[in-house]
Amino acid sequence: MLTICCLAVAMFFPQAQQGTDMHHNDDVAKRGDQVMGFSHTTTAHHFRLFADGGTIEVVANDPNDKATIEQIRKHLSHIAGMFADGNFNAPMLIHGTTPPGTATMTKLKSEIRYDYAEIGRGARIQIVTGNSLADDAIHAFLLFQIIDHQTGDSPAIMESASSG
Repeated sequence: MLTICCLAVAMFFPQAQQGTDMHHNDDVAKRGDQVMGFSHTTTAHHFRLFADGGTIEVVANDPNDKATIEQIRKHLSHIAGMFADGNFNAPMLIHGTTPPGTATMTKLKSEIRYDYAEIGRGARIQIVTGNSLADDAIHAFLLFQIIDHQTGDSPAIMESASSG
């Protein structure tokens, strides 16, 4: 599976390489702030890969920034529903391209579960599947997010999303 993820990064390297372009980074941040409804400078995004899916987590940098925390929760709750319906328009608008994996995730939407949960300073979407094709697509999608948002998160696949 790790080989597949590495292959996915290599396949999408031209898109991933956009993350090194300062203009592209500014555009992603600007579009992201508009689509998500909160500033990238007041929040931290994290994307983690698990053997059975992965997670998307957004937290406010300031634990007292109640407005940002509420907006994060509103946005991720909405995104979980959109993704479950196979709608990946928000990431496409933010990144200015169709993120890898989304076509397969749309096709296999009934094989993927998006569990929304509030956490201390924000929210998390836990993405879980038992379908290996969907899992590969989720990993490609999350790896793209790590690269394009420049989160510094590990590309390593951890044991299980349901245990995280």
